[in-house]
Amino acid sequence: MDLSLYHLIREPKVKKDKNPLLLLLHGYGSNEEDLFSFAQHLPDEYFIVSARAPYNLPQYSGHAWYAITFDSDMNKFSDDKQAIESRDLIVRFIDEIIATYPIDADNVTLVGFSQGAILSYAVALTYPEKVSRVLALSGYLNMDIVGKSLHAEDVSKVRFFISHGTVDQVIPVEWARKAPEFLKNLSLDVEYHEYNAGHGVAPQNFYDMVNWLNK
Repeated sequence: MDLSLYHLIREPKVKKDKNPLLLLLHGYGSNEEDLFSFAQHLPDEYFIVSARAPYNLPQYSGHAWYAITFDSDMNKFSDDKQAIESRDLIVRFIDEIIATYPIDADNVTLVGFSQGAILSYAVALTYPEKVSRVLALSGYLNMDIVGKSLHAEDVSKVRFFISHGTVDQVIPVEWARKAPEFLKNLSLDVEYHEYNAGHGVAPQNFYDMVNWLNK
């Protein structure tokens, strides 16, 4: 069966009847190869799937989950309609992966960077039954792409690892700090880290993230 999103796979080195899934969602202008470069350093028991976003950006030789446009004063706008469509596409893709590969539907972790992190929040808060954990790297929480029916009791089982660079020149760290605050107000399990880094995943950040996955 053809799945909705082009993707790369690393099968688990430790095979079980059903293995947990790590779904990697790249940032704006990037592609499925980007986060997949982490795969060899991630825990052996995971099925690792790295998805390519649906919109082609020829100027970056990459892809996007939704359009970002600038006005004449260089104010940045996200296409929230496209973002919501991509949110729902990711959920459909999760269902397809579970139907295609021997994956534990109750153990699905999203690892999103930048635009991928923004969508990981939206997927988890809109469809919490689909996701058990989220690693949101260098992103922020955009409530305009979260479904209106957010219920704290529904999302109570989802755990979050959030990280951001204090000198991030793409997404200000002030934006990132609002997410752990919001999620802790829902009494969710949140671990938040900041690093003296820009818009990327610093070595210490990667180390902390793998530690968290192994907990």
